[in-house]
Amino acid sequence: MKARMSTDLGNIAIDTEAIAQLAGTEAMECFGVVGMATYSVRDGLVRLLKRESLSHGINVDIDNNKISLDFHIIIAYGVSIKAVADNLMSNVKYKVEEFTGLEVQKINIFVEGVRVID
Repeated sequence: MKARMSTDLGNIAIDTEAIAQLAGTEAMECFGVVGMATYSVRDGLVRLLKRESLSHGINVDIDNNKISLDFHIIIAYGVSIKAVADNLMSNVKYKVEEFTGLEVQKINIFVEGVRVID
């Protein structure tokens, strides 16, 4: 699915993968986020994704040109989950709205694990 906008000069289509990559990159900048996670249905394990595949831990849904984001993250041990989530939501919302020109309607965060950082 793509977000579509019309301007005086033509049409703009933004792929959900581009939005997911931007959101994933911005999420990794947030203090306390270790990385994106993916859940394997086959073996029931949660894996930490490499930096090249950040968008796999993010689901993007666009409805009436409003964006909903689902993040599956792993956070650092010892940090406040609420503080990390609030920081992630505000930073990602700002950047995605600035980048796309569309409203971010909802951001859901699923903490899939906690890792000790050396």
